[in-house]
Amino acid sequence: MRGIAQTLVLTGTLRASELSGLLAEHGETDAFLNLLVEQGLVTPTQLGETVARHTGHRFVDIGSAQLDPNVVGLVPGGLCRKYRVLPIERTGDRIVLAMVNPTDIIALDDVATLTDLRVDPVVVAEDALRSAFQRYVRSDEELSDLSATLEESAATEVSQTEDIEDQDSDAPIVRFVNLLITQAIDDRASDIHVEPGESHLTVRYRIDGVLHEMQRADRTIQDGVISRLKIMASIDIAERRRPQDGRLSVTHAGRKIDLRVATLPTVWGEKIVMRILDNTGVSLSLSDLQMGRGNLTRFRTAITRPHGMVLVTGPTGSGKSTTLYTALREVANPAVNVITVEDPVEYRIPGINQVQVNAKAGLTFQSALRSILRSDPDIVLVGEIRDSETAIISIEAALTGHLVLSTLHTNDAPGAVARLTEIGAEPYLVATALSAVVAQRLGRRLCTSCRQPYREDAAVLTRLGIPYDPSDPPVLFRAAGCPACSGTGYRGRVGLHEVMAMTDELETLVVTQASGTRLRELALAQGMTTLRDDGWSKVLEGLTTIEEVLRVTV
Repeated sequence: MRGIAQTLVLTGTLRASELSGLLAEHGETDAFLNLLVEQGLVTPTQLGETVARHTGHRFVDIGSAQLDPNVVGLVPGGLCRKYRVLPIERTGDRIVLAMVNPTDIIALDDVATLTDLRVDPVVVAEDALRSAFQRYVRSDEELSDLSATLEESAATEVSQTEDIEDQDSDAPIVRFVNLLITQAIDDRASDIHVEPGESHLTVRYRIDGVLHEMQRADRTIQDGVISRLKIMASIDIAERRRPQDGRLSVTHAGRKIDLRVATLPTVWGEKIVMRILDNTGVSLSLSDLQMGRGNLTRFRTAITRPHGMVLVTGPTGSGKSTTLYTALREVANPAVNVITVEDPVEYRIPGINQVQVNAKAGLTFQSALRSILRSDPDIVLVGEIRDSETAIISIEAALTGHLVLSTLHTNDAPGAVARLTEIGAEPYLVATALSAVVAQRLGRRLCTSCRQPYREDAAVLTRLGIPYDPSDPPVLFRAAGCPACSGTGYRGRVGLHEVMAMTDELETLVVTQASGTRLRELALAQGMTTLRDDGWSKVLEGLTTIEEVLRVTV
């Protein structure tokens, strides 16, 4: 592919001065071309068009193309990823092969031999090819082949954990683990579960809040996979009797992805759970949370006050951290001092002082909070209120002119008040300090590429309490399934919210230690929208399904 740099200059895409130093350092290699894209000197599409012009091939935009899965399946996924190719069209005995490098003779020969077809190469942009891989090419087949290879060599390769650290990127165990992580990121998984069993090692991904079994391999590869992951996360591979925590980073599709790794000894070996931390989740704005108009007004009013406490409640994995980080981005600016104390710090945010709890060093939530309050903060984020002392210090901070944001584990918004008093906070302090409580859940979002419209029976709508006009029944949508959503019918998640803003009447009830039921009745009378009612509004908007709302709000 010599001369591409010259073609970029001749077509006016780049200035010669921008290339001289890079060419001298790298030469015209694939790494050099990738560097041009990484530094923003050219876009992937511009580079693809230039390669096509230089090599005399046709450039094809497959970014939004709907490909035939049967044609794509003519070439195994492992070979597609290895050579960066994808079959996109077949006519008779000819196959059109999308390629990043159309002069790769080895790739062309291998595809021609495998398919017994004549190959017509075309050029595509690398980012478009990567996107097509996510939709049409999964790693399952390659993972199965690798697991079989590992089983055959278990006695000599997998059992020697001391050699794993020195293995190169082509070693089967390294490729197996890398593919597990890459496929999870491509599938938009939030967690990877590697679970040892009596006879099998099972890998499950949590996608849009639901666990899916993705791979089942023979138990003989278990030690190698677990040891490899522990080495990547800088965890002691010799310690297998107690839980350990670690962290690792990978680069995928040009962006850095962090994974939080936790090990747990079980009767069949160590289970590993990896939480995938994608920083794009903390770049949201309040509008991206898709709160209803009334909920958004109450929430915005609470977080823009100069003092007070705002709590976000819900079960693990309900998006509490994302909501808090989004609120921080809304109110943080160079004029205020923002400090957080978290366990662990999941996302690093520039311009915000983040403190990691370290119990072994004596840095607990309580001690960190005391130090933070001596550091002139304006806004304090407490990762979670778990005990009486943390609750009392947080409340006192809210009462002394600070805005305090935190999370709590309760089922609904009014339940947060009872929870605070149960762990030792005085009711009159809770009533004065609390500004608002947000309860939330995450439901799966319908895939817009394949959702199917239908009209639900009026009796069902009435029984569920979904508001509708009998003269004009609403059009709802159900999940179908397509390559874009891996056949699930859902892609991404949507939040359901219940925002209780404190009023004088609610404060009076809190001080008199009224029951959660009474608090809820008054909050509803004052306009609070329940989680389920907010879910029904998302159903009517076509964002999710009745089944999803019932699943997460039962």
